[in-house]
Amino acid sequence: MSVSIAGRADWLGDKHLQRLLGVLAEGGEEARVAGGAVRNTLMGQAVADIDIATTCLPQETVRRAEAEGFKTVPTGIEHGTITVIAGGKPYEITTLRADIETDGRRARVSFGRDWRLDAERRDFTINALYAEADGTVVDLVGGVADIEARRLRFIGDPEARIREDYLRILRFFRFFAWYGEGRPDAEGLKACARLKDGLAQLSAERIWSELKKLLSAPDPSRALLWMRQASVLTAALPESEKWGIDAIHGLTKAEKDLGWATDPMLRLEAIVPPDATRMKTLAERLRLSTGEADRLRHWAVATAVASRTTEGELAKRLYRGDRQGFVDRLRLALASVRMRAAEDNDALLEAGGFSRLLAFALKWEKPLFPLKGADLTALGATPGPKLGEILKNLEAEWIEAGFALDRGELLDRAAKALET
Repeated sequence: MSVSIAGRADWLGDKHLQRLLGVLAEGGEEARVAGGAVRNTLMGQAVADIDIATTCLPQETVRRAEAEGFKTVPTGIEHGTITVIAGGKPYEITTLRADIETDGRRARVSFGRDWRLDAERRDFTINALYAEADGTVVDLVGGVADIEARRLRFIGDPEARIREDYLRILRFFRFFAWYGEGRPDAEGLKACARLKDGLAQLSAERIWSELKKLLSAPDPSRALLWMRQASVLTAALPESEKWGIDAIHGLTKAEKDLGWATDPMLRLEAIVPPDATRMKTLAERLRLSTGEADRLRHWAVATAVASRTTEGELAKRLYRGDRQGFVDRLRLALASVRMRAAEDNDALLEAGGFSRLLAFALKWEKPLFPLKGADLTALGATPGPKLGEILKNLEAEWIEAGFALDRGELLDRAAKALET
């Protein structure tokens, strides 16, 4: 039975895309939309990027696209990939190819004209679908049936596919998180467990990129559970070992119930210990961005907040610490206690407390200390350690007073301190 995405894919009717497919198919050549765009359309999900596979060799792709007035960028021409800008949209166009040598991280390829060979070199059946310009789906590996069953399956022998690129271990769980249902494919799961040590060959950037995409799935909890069962999670994220991933369930539920945005960093914090030293090691190993590393550190050093904490006390802690660190702590605490609240009245009260404190922290703005060193020198103070100590003590008094001391009161106290 033939399958078509015509009528389901608004993007397919784009006139620039149709012109591009048409020019690449002239003179006996062929061009089809490939991969994720076809998969997501069949699954009723949004399409972000549109990739094209063609029998045209890379230089011929460039020639034809430019002759049509499109801009080309040789983003990966050695692997047969050209980016074409058509109607303001980028399309990644890759010549059909087959791997002739792989080392678990990269491959040498040869260009060809065999669509089956091109499909069979891809990772999963659901990613190896093509669509003609008219929407007809070309399925050479059983991907349509797997989409209908929400089943993620390697193409051919799972171990062979993984040995071609060990990142496919993490991709297996990432795509399962986004598209799979039930249990993961047994053979794929076993292969990932057997070959997990191959992850050590991968760059930190590739590992973190894949983990972040997994943690961005609507609900990554089942995928994380199977990753832990296969010891893949420990291999990729050793900090999670002996800590547990149970908190992820409550977090994803809180996100859904309370309308929180999906936050892969908060989800990461849910499955690792709030230990500043270990988080520093994690950030360095995975080469997190400065912002990501700082957020992990601030979360780790922020002290736990009790649900009965007053807003005044929380304000003092927010002033002395990092607001995002405390917000993350409060979100995780609220998500955790909500899991018990349905059956535990004490937990229900705690949830109310954390909800109140979180709302306060989110709207809190750091007040500005009214005095500067120049104010003390104007009173006759000599610049130096004593001036700094007086300022520090006055700020501490101001904080303890709930930021209520005004500039005049602080200047009076400063004058008295200078007299002693």
